[in-house]
Amino acid sequence: MAQEFSYEIVEEIAILSENNKGWRKELNLVSWNGRPPKFDLRDWAPDHEKMGKGLTLTNEEFEQLQKAIENM
Repeated sequence: MAQEFSYEIVEEIAILSENNKGWRKELNLVSWNGRPPKFDLRDWAPDHEKMGKGLTLTNEEFEQLQKAIENM
């Protein structure tokens, strides 16, 4: 059974794409369960009430990803 959780989108950084149903792949800073915010990449429903599976990154992980992309 799914465990309850809370989230707050602290900052909306970028919308990477949007499908024909209005769901958007977004990069945001999200606080999960009252913890410090992390970078979060996932699909969101238009009202941000539903979400798909995603990926969260700490500041350090995000910096490493930025470096890897810059070096491509």
